[in-house]
Order: sequence, then C-alpha cells, then structure tokens
Amino acid sequence: MATKPFSPEQSQRILRSLRTPAVFLGMTDDWPASGWTLDRLARCVGEKSTCFRLGPRRREKGPLFETECSYIDATLAEFLRWTGGCRDSSVGLFANFPLSEHWAYADYKYVAVFFQEMPTMFKDVVWSDFGCPGRDGRESTLWIGTGGANTPCHMDSYGCNLVFQVQGRKRWHLFPPDDAKHLYPTRIPYEESSVFSRVSVVQPDLGRFPAFRRARAHCVTLHPGQVLFVPRHWWHYVESIDPVTVSVNSWIEVAADDEARVGEALSKVIISALKTTPSIDNEDNWLNPTEEEVTSHDQNMRYLNLAVRACAEHQGTSAEARADPAARKRDSGGHAKGLGAQLEPSDPPPFGPHLIPVTRDADPPWKVTASDPIEAPVSKDKRSRFPHSGTKPAAEHGRGGEEQGCVSTDDVLDCLLHPDVVALVTQLMLDRQRELGADILPFCTT
Repeated sequence: MATKPFSPEQSQRILRSLRTPAVFLGMTDDWPASGWTLDRLARCVGEKSTCFRLGPRRREKGPLFETECSYIDATLAEFLRWTGGCRDSSVGLFANFPLSEHWAYADYKYVAVFFQEMPTMFKDVVWSDFGCPGRDGRESTLWIGTGGANTPCHMDSYGCNLVFQVQGRKRWHLFPPDDAKHLYPTRIPYEESSVFSRVSVVQPDLGRFPAFRRARAHCVTLHPGQVLFVPRHWWHYVESIDPVTVSVNSWIEVAADDEARVGEALSKVIISALKTTPSIDNEDNWLNPTEEEVTSHDQNMRYLNLAVRACAEHQGTSAEARADPAARKRDSGGHAKGLGAQLEPSDPPPFGPHLIPVTRDADPPWKVTASDPIEAPVSKDKRSRFPHSGTKPAAEHGRGGEEQGCVSTDDVLDCLLHPDVVALVTQLMLDRQRELGADILPFCTT
C-alpha cells in the first residue's frame, strides 16, 4: 500500500487548523470508492429506483430553487442510457426531458439507504484516513448528476464538509461566513440546516442585489480523486461541468453544532408559525421537497426545548461555567476554545503539492471598481429599508404586495431569520436559561 501524504493524525490537525477551503490530493488512491463510476453503480443497484431532480439548462437570472424543479423516479441504468444519448422507452421517464434542454441530479442520497442491501460497500469510503475513526459510507451522501446539475448557493448550519470527487469535475464557488450580508440570505424555501442565498452567483442581478459586488468568491474545480474541505458556515454554489459526475461527501460535527441546533429549532418555530398563517402572500410553495411535512407548533416547541436541553448538557451548567463567560467563547471559526479546535499559530496548514488552498478569485465578473457604486443612486424617501429589495418595488420581486415598499411575510422572515439575528437570539436564549438554572426550566419533552 502506497504511503499517503498525511497520516490520520496529521489530517485531523490540518482540518482543525484550516480556516479557508482547501483541496487534499493523494489521499484516496486506494479507496475502493474510487471505482464508484456511474457504470459500476448502475450495475450494483440494478432495478432499484431513486429520485432525480431536473432543471432547465437555460434560465433567466435568479437561482433555481428545488421547489421549482421537476422530479422523477428512475433507475441508474435508465439515467446511464439517457446520458448516453438514448431517446427511446429504455430511458423511462427521462424520455420526457431532452438531455439537450435539461440537467438531472440524484442528490443527497444517503449511502446507508442507497446501498442498504450491500452494506459491504460502506467500507469503500475511508473517512478514517482524515482522522475520523470509524467514519465510512454510513455517514456519507452520494451525488450523481449530469453537466449543468447544481445546488443553489447556500450555507450549511451544521458541521464542516469533506467532499470526495469520484467521476467528472465539479466547479465550486465558495464565500466566507462574513459574506452573508452580501449574499442576501433567506429561509424560503425552508429546509432544516440550509440557509439559501437569493443571488444567482454565476449570473447575478446586481440591480436587485447590489451588495453582491462585495462578495469574496473562492473558486476551485474539483477533479476525480481529490477531496475538498469546506469549513463551517462557508457558503457554496456547486455545478457539474462534465457530462456525468459522481461525488461522495460527509458532514463532520463540530462543538458549535450544539448552539446551531438551537438556532435551527428556533428558526423552525418562527417560519412554521408565519408561513402556515393564512394570508394573501402565503400562497407560495415554501417547503423544500427534502422536508416531509409541516410540523405543528407544539412539535416545533418540543424540538426547541430538546435542543436547548442538549446544548446545556453538552456545554455544562456548572456555576463555574456560568460565572466565567470566557469558558463559552469561540474563535473566529466558530470552534469552542480550549477543546483542541485549532493549532497553535506556529503550526499553519502545510500547504504544498498534497494540500492546495482554495484562493480568492481576484477578478470575478461582478468585481466592484472605485468608480462603481455599491447601489444605484435613489432618493432617500424611496429607498427600501430592506436590503434584499434593492431599488425595485417588492411586487416586481414576487415578494410582496402591489405597492412599492410593501412588506411581505417573506420580508419579515428574511430579517428575523438572518443568520446573524438567529445567532444573537440563540445566545440570548441560552444565556437566559443558564441564569435561570436548568433544574427549574419548563422543558416540554412529553
């Protein structure tokens, strides 16, 4: 067996030290999952069908959210024939979608479910090489798509991300957490743990979203055999650029996820309460297909209480912890200090031929210049106070009433559920619970 460039212990230290995305090379050459090409996967799963998301190859400005896509159930064999140019009945429901006009994506497929009848394949993915003992395909998801298949720009609320590219290439556009103010975050459509951007990052409408000019894109094309590390809370838009792509990823938990789960539970309480309230602007398809159903307020409050209790138990509710706020402080990456979450400053990531940093795109198409204002000049009395609305009436955005400046339910949600606001309210809630004492809290868990 060839020697890997980094041992599991070295890889773990590197992951803890990284504050920006990076690509690992030479770590997966002996992984059996390197052979998970579409052709082999189609033979392995046989007639087992899976859900594919389809979208148009040509689209006007604006992200294509999953609520706007088409969906079909098909086998990988049918998908393989369709990508190979077959147009007859052998491609099943793909026959209704010409390949020249549509892309298709089997995304978020849990390996443990996809290969449920073939558990030996779980061992083909060896995340333990990255210092994650025991982690393999069971904790992974599979992504199979055509050229053009993409996920809208979003930020994952939980963990950091390791992505192994198996077949074809994918183009990643990544933005640091501080760029949230430039990416116009929204929770519509709603999906737990995903905060979407309202901007189409590859074709931005700078009239509606002028602040995007300040976004700091870090771009990389991921090739087969490479593994991309996406740090916690980095925004990303991903697009397949080859005719067929296959990749496998795993989200790695971090200490800050305890608080993030409280924030997600709080967000669900708020969005469910507002979007299920009958009103003239609540007729949209706001629930992402990945979410099975709208849960009741009582269920959402129970989830919130469970998340708060779990966070309190994990962080500790001792008098010492409550008396020493520094014990709960986190570094700039969101990692709890004192938990070995980062290397000493003298141990920077060992960038070189086997670890490549994903650098900032110095000249993106939307780059702002000294003579280029952030937003078009408008009179103060007509400028919207809601940053995502740009300078156009809300009605033109499909996000409000008929009059300029009209505030919609989604406008309210975009403000209430902005990541910075949720993080602040979550901290206030947890601090209040600590002050009251966990032993007297009215946790509703039954």
